[in-house]
Amino acid sequence: MKLYKSLPLMFLGLILISGCVSNKKYTELQTTYAQLRERNQELSNKYQDSQRELSGVNSRVKSLEEQIASERSNVTALQDALNKCLKSSNQGNVNISKLVDEINSSNKYIKQLINAKNKSDSLNMVLTNNLTRSLSREELSDVDVQVLKGVVYISLSDNMLYKSGSYEISDKAGETLSKIAKIIKDYSGYDVLIEGNTDNVPIAQTNIRNNWDLSALRASSVVQALQTKYAVDPKRLTAGGRGEFNPIADNATAAGKSKNRRTQIIITPKLDQFMELIGKAPDQGTN
Repeated sequence: MKLYKSLPLMFLGLILISGCVSNKKYTELQTTYAQLRERNQELSNKYQDSQRELSGVNSRVKSLEEQIASERSNVTALQDALNKCLKSSNQGNVNISKLVDEINSSNKYIKQLINAKNKSDSLNMVLTNNLTRSLSREELSDVDVQVLKGVVYISLSDNMLYKSGSYEISDKAGETLSKIAKIIKDYSGYDVLIEGNTDNVPIAQTNIRNNWDLSALRASSVVQALQTKYAVDPKRLTAGGRGEFNPIADNATAAGKSKNRRTQIIITPKLDQFMELIGKAPDQGTN
């Protein structure tokens, strides 16, 4: 990051060293300098986003590690109880057998947690890598891919995705959507939520009441395109609109408004997969 921060200063130094230049040349240099500053800011923002993503992933890993540690502690406690039972002549074989079953159940659950963590991390990494590799440099400027707490977020800019001031899909969005659809179909065990978001500027169209309507209509357009044009199973798709109430930047600036006008494709494991894992947790109660 230090290199990017120093580029505008180096550029300004070259201007000063070069001495007198024509007004046209000076204007061109000023424009280039402004572009470098803007690019530097973009890179700084991406670096900060990456740091936040890393923090989220570390938090999730820590949570799973705490669960694993807790289960191992339970195993130790059960083992101690079993040892006491073995030393006591008054304990019956039935109680000993029950403790052995509980120890085996806890060990099995620990393995399930570890496998679930490893599987989730691996699948999300492969999914993200496959998608980013398939996108061109131009597409990557309008598409942002992040993995937070085991969920993949694909954020698409409204300039690329929709016709101006509309919820209709633009022609240039077709190729990008086709690549995203392929990833979605490759990972059939995942549910997909399409979420529309807007800035805080009121919509001025007679057939759209407000930004709630606009965000929901845009999400619905993407869902229907994925279903009808790219054969994604509609049972896996959900369309939702959040209007202007889920901003990621300050609406006080044009750049902030541009970031807030986005559609997110959120890819996550199905809920029943999580519930199944929870249902397999061993019962630690004693009778």
